[in-house]
This record gives sequence, C-alpha cells and structure tokens, in this order.
Amino acid sequence: MRREDVAPLLQQAADGLPEPDLADAAWAGGLSIRRRRRRTQVIVAVLVVLVLAVAGALVAVKGPSFGLKPPDDVPTHPPGFVPPAGQIAGMDFWIAPQAGSEAWLNRMVTPMGGELDYPDDPEPLAEKPVDDIAAVVLSRNGDKFRPLLLASTARWSEADVDLVPIVTGAPLSTGAVAPSGRLVAFPQPGAVVVLDSTRATVQRIPVPDRDLRSVSWLGDSERLLVSGPRSTYRVSVTGQEIVAVQPSVDPDAGTAPYRLDGVATQVALMRYTRRGWMADTPVQLPVQSWSGQTFTNGNVAARVFVADVLPQVQTVASRPQVVAAISAVDSRPSRLLVMGETPPATPPPTGPPTPAAVRERGCCAVLGWYDSETVLFRAADWLLAWNLETGQVRRVAELKVPAVAIGPGLRG
Repeated sequence: MRREDVAPLLQQAADGLPEPDLADAAWAGGLSIRRRRRRTQVIVAVLVVLVLAVAGALVAVKGPSFGLKPPDDVPTHPPGFVPPAGQIAGMDFWIAPQAGSEAWLNRMVTPMGGELDYPDDPEPLAEKPVDDIAAVVLSRNGDKFRPLLLASTARWSEADVDLVPIVTGAPLSTGAVAPSGRLVAFPQPGAVVVLDSTRATVQRIPVPDRDLRSVSWLGDSERLLVSGPRSTYRVSVTGQEIVAVQPSVDPDAGTAPYRLDGVATQVALMRYTRRGWMADTPVQLPVQSWSGQTFTNGNVAARVFVADVLPQVQTVASRPQVVAAISAVDSRPSRLLVMGETPPATPPPTGPPTPAAVRERGCCAVLGWYDSETVLFRAADWLLAWNLETGQVRRVAELKVPAVAIGPGLRG
C-alpha cells in the first residue's frame, strides 16, 4: 500500500464512529462528584450525632470525670427559705420562735415602730383626718372608750366619740378596719358604730340583738357582719340595711369571704354567700377550739386554733396553738405555724429548774395580712409576721396595749 493511500483510509473509517459530547461528559462527571460529596456529608452528620449522644450518656453517668460541669440547678425556694419541720395532716408545718425570743427576731419596719403604746398627745381627728388607717386602739376614760387611730404616716388622731363596754369588755374587734382603710366599726349593745376617719363622722346603726361582740367587713367596704353568740347580721353602711344570716355560737366565726370553723372531724373552710356560709373545703386538722377571727387574702384563709392532740410537738402544761393558713385552691398549698411551749431552762448547780414558758389559751390570734404572703398574728405581747413562702417569722412591734385592730395602712 502506498503511503499516500493511508490517510484517506483512516478518514473513511473514522467517519463511521459517533462523535463524543464533551459538555455532556463534563456534566455527568459533576453530578457524580456532587453525589459523592452529599453521601460524605450525610455520613459525617450521622457520625457527629452518634458521638454527641454517646458523650452525653457518658457525662450523665460519670459526670465530672470527663471534665464537663453541669449547669447550676434553678433555685426552687426564695431567699431566706427555712425548711419545714415536718407535716401535719399532709401540710408542711414550721415551729414558731420560742416565747421570750421575740425581741431578738429580725424586725419588720412599719408605722408602729418597735413598740405600740398609747400616744401621749394625739391630735383631734376632725383636725387631722386619717386617709389610711394602720392600727386602731381604744383609750379608756372612766367607763367609756375613745378610738385612737394610727395613720400610715405614723401620726395619731383621736376620734370624738364615746363607746360603752360590751359583754366581753372593750368594744374593739380585730376585724374593725375596713379594707379601704377609711372606716372603723365598733360593736355596741344593740348597735354598730361606724367611724369615717377621713371626715371624722360617726353613724350609729341599730341592730336587733344587744349582745354583739365582733365585726368583720366584706370586701366592698360598704357592708359588714356583726355577730354575737346568738345571731349574726349583715349591715349595709350606706343604706343601713339589716339582714339576718346564719348565726354561730362563736361570734368570732362570723367572717367573710371565708371562715375556718368546726372541731375534730368537722373542721372545714367555709365560704360566705348571701344565704350564709357554705362548706368549701374539708380540712383534716386536730382542732380542739379556735381563737380569734379568720382573715382572708385571695384564696388563703388564716386563723389560730388550739390543738387537741399534736404528736409532732410535745408540750407539758398546755396545748399547742397553731396558725393555720388554709388554701381554697389546689394550686396553692396550705401551711401551719406551730406555737408550742418554751422548754424549761437547764437547772443551775443549786436551786430549782426554771419552768417551761407556757402559751396561755387565747394568747394568740391572727390580726390580718401584711401582704399576699405574710400573715400578721399576735403572740402574747408581740405582733409577729409569718411569711408563708419562706417560713420566716419576724417581729413587727411589742404591744403595750390590750387589744389592737390592724388596717391596710400598716404597709406605710
């Protein structure tokens, strides 16, 4: 074959072959590379998740041994929280400070100061009206009583009205001050006297029963319950409407909107309605008797009871007295503060041992609420404050007066 014939023959053979598309080849190669990269990324992600899961499990089991510090726990109690001493009938209870130790408690600052006593020179209420009552006491002048009003500004005013004694003595009920802080009611034989502290005016509203001993205001500050051992009446201050409601042998039990009442297995939190009281919540408490009135803040009612049998707190010469703060709703727990005896002191080398300090029956009673978490109560000669959230008890003031009614102006 001649050399010059080779080129035409190669050209003729190549004409029969398909021509390659370089663009398609490049596109196919790119897709292949992308698929491989995606598979690699998925595999890496799966491996990372597995490694983190294994590491988390190991940290949970072995903790600090891997050098990892878990986050701090979220606090579940407010500052100053005091752990409860145990439970009574499924309710947490705290032990109140021993009698005689009140002077060393942390003090809550109020318009009362550290001591509540009769003022030396109160100003006439007509000249110095009180817009927000912090406390009310009665001064005695012969066989009559006169109201002394402590304002939220720590100033004293004297009302120009003479009150006569009732069956139990001074006509001052712990529920005397209206929620508005501007009205005060006093039980009188056959009547209730209502004093307006902002205008220094007095109205006397006749009531069918002469033996009246306690008053308790409704939340509107326009109506009140006035009670004796045989009867209870709802009195409208604005219209002077008198309506008889379900009575109780205990005049202090006539309170609104709730009252704690009953003994032994019949204890219940009762709610006031226009028809009287209805059982709202049964309460399993070892109540022998109640002391003072019930004071309510929101859905929590507080009252003092004398315990019948209380194995959790041992006493020798008296029964434990308990501040019961009972909730009407499941979302808020009920709590108890137990006031027992102060144990006898260690006897000296010579001489008899010091006897236990006994809390007399009736020494203690709830006087109101300072705020939504703090109950105010009297323990003998002291006004104390118990915080339901922390369990702490603080002193408010030493009481140099036989009786006092607290108003909202105590918050200053």
